[in-house]
Amino acid sequence: MAIPISQRIFVDAVTKYCLARNITVEVRSEGWLIVMQRGERRHLAFAYDVGLNSAVAHQIANDKAATAEVLQCSGVPCIPHTLFLGPKLAAYTRAPGSWETMLRLLAEHPNGLVVKPNEGTSGDGVFRVTTKRALELAVGRILAAYPSLAISPYVEIEDEVRVVLVDDLPVVVYGKERPFVIGDGRHLLLELALAAVPAGRRSTALPGLMAEIGRAELDAIVPEGERRILNWRHNLDSGARPVLLKQGETRDACIEMAIKAARAIGIRFGSIDVVRTDGAWRILEVNAGVKMEALSRSHPELAYAAYEAALDRVFA
Repeated sequence: MAIPISQRIFVDAVTKYCLARNITVEVRSEGWLIVMQRGERRHLAFAYDVGLNSAVAHQIANDKAATAEVLQCSGVPCIPHTLFLGPKLAAYTRAPGSWETMLRLLAEHPNGLVVKPNEGTSGDGVFRVTTKRALELAVGRILAAYPSLAISPYVEIEDEVRVVLVDDLPVVVYGKERPFVIGDGRHLLLELALAAVPAGRRSTALPGLMAEIGRAELDAIVPEGERRILNWRHNLDSGARPVLLKQGETRDACIEMAIKAARAIGIRFGSIDVVRTDGAWRILEVNAGVKMEALSRSHPELAYAAYEAALDRVFA
């Protein structure tokens, strides 16, 4: 999802950091390139990357299939992701029969698959599929816009936690609470769901609800006191709410797992998504570009603190 420069807290955080420390800062390329200069030293930030990570670590972290491969080789529990190249890159692989492999994965996982761009953030272009036809449509839509895709088995995620690390230091740790409604025994799920959406977003929310839940379930009355999740995804851009984790066993377990993942890939500054499935914690994804627009709407001080901690390492 493209975010205007006026809304990118990354640009604001870097600019404020530099101005407070007599570092010359120049914002270029509509905010995607930031040039910082202190004395003879010049440093660049691009997109959401402050420049702490090596090029190889950055590339691996932004490649979902490569991340899963590295984590598996390193003994770090993770959700497996299988890479499939689009037509333009197919000539560079020796593995024939991609469609047959996809169908085999679908047959092996009766709960379905998650199909997504192999590179990308914010949950854009992510589909859960349970049928051959849905798989075909998802693959076609993704490969029309991206050079490759990754497929993972769909798993019931009990909890998802994001850990933002700077050199093994957890600067932000929060859970992602998916949007939900509580039934009253009188209203349809659709009525409850739309009532929970801000008035200005209701016209655009309806197609999303139809795609996520389905008409039959939306037209059913929700029993009193029953909790219904409105989105199977935990992305903040898809409506999930960040909830800061208190000190305790869950927070410690997620931090430990995130540090293992960061060390395996060589990431110094990144955000790691840790999920609990069947009672066990595993890594879902690693992001080298730390994007915190959604978090900053409720906790701007944490977003600024994370970027400040990373920039302190840059200029140490």
